[in-house]
Amino acid sequence: MSTVVSASPRLRIGPIALDAPVVLAPMAGITNTAFRRLCREYGAGLYVSEMITTRALVERNATTMRLITHHESEKPRSIQLYGVDPATTEAAVRLLVEEDRADHIDLNFGCPVPKVTRKGGGAALPWKLDLFRDIVTRAARAAGDVPLTVKMRKGIDSDHLTYLDAGRIAEDAGVSAVALHARTAAEFYSGHADWSAIAALKEAVTSVPVLGNGDIWSAADAVRMMAETGCDGVVVGRGCLGRPWLFGDLARALGEPGSAGPEVDATLGFVATAFRRHAELLVEFFEDEGRGCRDIRKHVAWYFKGYPVGGDTRARLATASSLAEIDDILATLDWAAPYPGSAAEGQRGRAGTPKRPALPDRWLDSRDVDAAESSAIAAAEVENSGG
Repeated sequence: MSTVVSASPRLRIGPIALDAPVVLAPMAGITNTAFRRLCREYGAGLYVSEMITTRALVERNATTMRLITHHESEKPRSIQLYGVDPATTEAAVRLLVEEDRADHIDLNFGCPVPKVTRKGGGAALPWKLDLFRDIVTRAARAAGDVPLTVKMRKGIDSDHLTYLDAGRIAEDAGVSAVALHARTAAEFYSGHADWSAIAALKEAVTSVPVLGNGDIWSAADAVRMMAETGCDGVVVGRGCLGRPWLFGDLARALGEPGSAGPEVDATLGFVATAFRRHAELLVEFFEDEGRGCRDIRKHVAWYFKGYPVGGDTRARLATASSLAEIDDILATLDWAAPYPGSAAEGQRGRAGTPKRPALPDRWLDSRDVDAAESSAIAAAEVENSGG
């Protein structure tokens, strides 16, 4: 819970003026329509879709077309694309624009997953400057009046940083903002984000907003990041897992008056109500009660972290197959149990340990792409996310 209040200028992403300088980071299997709607009910900002691969979009894969469909309440509509081929990325952006499927498009160059980076995609791609420039330039041109942004990492590892070059290239290409997850691919999600890199990017990129990402677990963290780095807004990922009301805290701390939803007391009853609402929205999203109830299972530990909810109850929630069954289980909880403080705070979601990035053979020998590398990169368009 945050009581910090800090006035900040309204963040604009192209023509989009946000009531709070906050962006929900795309997370695979998490930031579907259901979760985005839930977060929006508590706060304000820009809520980005799960990452969509450009090839699947251009080929109109049925699952992909469903994932880019927004609920009528979602405005502005934001979609993140992952692509490695300039022509395919351009075509995907043009499809979204011409068919009026998005009000904002983000390009992901932050994925650290080995099966992506070993093909030259994700966080490995900005190392190849001309390829990065070609993708972003063509995408920005295809986007037209729809704002296009870029999300990236510091680089491959501490010896092969790319973010300053990539930030300047993206700015020159005409993007509306750049976002930096202040870790390298080698760090994955381990250790602490290097906020000084966000400050350095803010000094290098001067004509468009710079957004910071990494280790925002509370509204106080967001206020501190903006104060320490000078960044124009924050991107929140793992910190909102099991805590969609974090966007309410962020709106109260950083947003326009009245931009936050209901006050947060974080009693166990408040958390149980949010969990139940999430399950309900998942059932609506999947149009299948059983599937929605299966999908909420991965959120159980995040929602009830630190609360007096026993292992047996958690196990029952993780096997419930209907909303009625979830209701019966939640009714057994002590809804008046207070917020447990530090036990419910801090890091959540994946962390892992530093690891040597998987890269194509001799990838680091040159910042140009040869024919063999071009073929390898084309194989990098797989269904993965991160950043």
